[in-house]
Amino acid sequence: MPLILLRTKIKAPKQICFDLARSIDLHKLTTAGTQEEAIDGVRSGLINLNEFVTWRARHLGFTQHLTSRITAMQIPDYFTDEMEKGIFKSLKHEHNFEEKEGTTLMSDKFNYQSPLGFLGKIADWLFLKKYLTQVLVKRNEVIKDFAESGKWKEVLSNS
Repeated sequence: MPLILLRTKIKAPKQICFDLARSIDLHKLTTAGTQEEAIDGVRSGLINLNEFVTWRARHLGFTQHLTSRITAMQIPDYFTDEMEKGIFKSLKHEHNFEEKEGTTLMSDKFNYQSPLGFLGKIADWLFLKKYLTQVLVKRNEVIKDFAESGKWKEVLSNS
């Protein structure tokens, strides 16, 4: 199973980073290029433990649906979302937050298993892991920008 590990330093309080990472509204902003839309479950605001969201998005030229559920959460230290339905055989994304001296270290552990057996492994090697890493890095850059600039108030004030 491919594994993507990311660490992002953010000069903002842990609670703000935690809430931005689970904000449905911010997720929509971070994925404008893929036309992601929440079509079922939690469609706006903050997603919480045992809640789910179904996304419709266009990735790699194909429209896809993915349903994920928050399966673990300890506010404001970590949460985990796992795919319930979607194109992958499995997908688990663990989000961890540590704060030291006004800086939050946001860590992502993203495990997934591609469909199609051997063909999926070739896709991982050729392009899929790189593509998914780029999606996550872009998302983290937006979270960092919103948290550090004060734009987080626009997204979290209604949550």
